[in-house]
Amino acid sequence: MLKWLVTGLTATMMAGLIVLIWLFVTRFPDRADVPLPDAVTLPSGTTVTAFTRGPDWFAVVTDDDRILILDASTGTVRQTVTITRDD
Repeated sequence: MLKWLVTGLTATMMAGLIVLIWLFVTRFPDRADVPLPDAVTLPSGTTVTAFTRGPDWFAVVTDDDRILILDASTGTVRQTVTITRDD
């Protein structure tokens, strides 16, 4: 009886893994069509640590704890957010 239970569990796990792989392949298609800027002009002395993109803006996180939100079409700074730390 135990042999049949282990075999059934193995088959169920394999089927579930195949379903998960199929869902990842069909639900997450290649998203290489997101337009990224060729170059970004930042204030002098700025070192980038992270980058993210929105519909008509992109944000650059700098090493001096600032987030620069730039316009996607012009590249100008829309907003600067200073990150403060609570110690």
